[in-house]
Amino acid sequence: MDKVRVIEIKQSVFANNDKQADILREENRKNGVFLLNLMSSPGSGKTTTLTRTIEALKDKIKIGVMEADIDSDVDAIKIAKTGVKSIQLHTGGMCHLDASMTKQGLEELGTDDIDLAILENVGNLVCPAEFDTGATKNAMILSVPEGEDKPLKYPLMFSVCDIVLINKIDVMPYFDFDLEKCKEYIKMRNPKAKVIPICAKTGEGISEWAQWLLENINALKQ
Repeated sequence: MDKVRVIEIKQSVFANNDKQADILREENRKNGVFLLNLMSSPGSGKTTTLTRTIEALKDKIKIGVMEADIDSDVDAIKIAKTGVKSIQLHTGGMCHLDASMTKQGLEELGTDDIDLAILENVGNLVCPAEFDTGATKNAMILSVPEGEDKPLKYPLMFSVCDIVLINKIDVMPYFDFDLEKCKEYIKMRNPKAKVIPICAKTGEGISEWAQWLLENINALKQ
């Protein structure tokens, strides 16, 4: 029987995306644009956290936000009310953004007057982690109701993130959530990841998160 030629399409797709991501990252560095890729499950508090972050930083730096969803413009409208530039990206059913889609979003957003461009990625803990968007840094939000075991169940997501925000710590007394165990699991997946417990609702921990962003944005421009 003749041998059948097998082509690893997924591997090829990832390799091409990684190349495009590196190009985009270098372009942003030269232009002084810090691109943050923010990921999480639906309902973790991404948009509320973004609103708090904008409140803490908008008088210090210029911010633009790209809201990615399969459909709707609800989140983009919420962010626009904070006074920063905001656009909605529809993925056409795709559960993630890749580098070329992110580049298109940045072109539509316009980055000439932007220090910090935030991509709020599509909400899930699987697909977004697989595709490099060309971000300067990757961040994710894990909310208390999701449980402290998520780093064990979704290892790739936690391994690609530079920082993990543990949100909704105000409800820890009502959930069987072990904060220290969660930190331990995160460090198992990614020893270099910074972990900050926050409550987007009350603002607890937001100042530390905002300071981390400022330090990294300033480092990019040095």
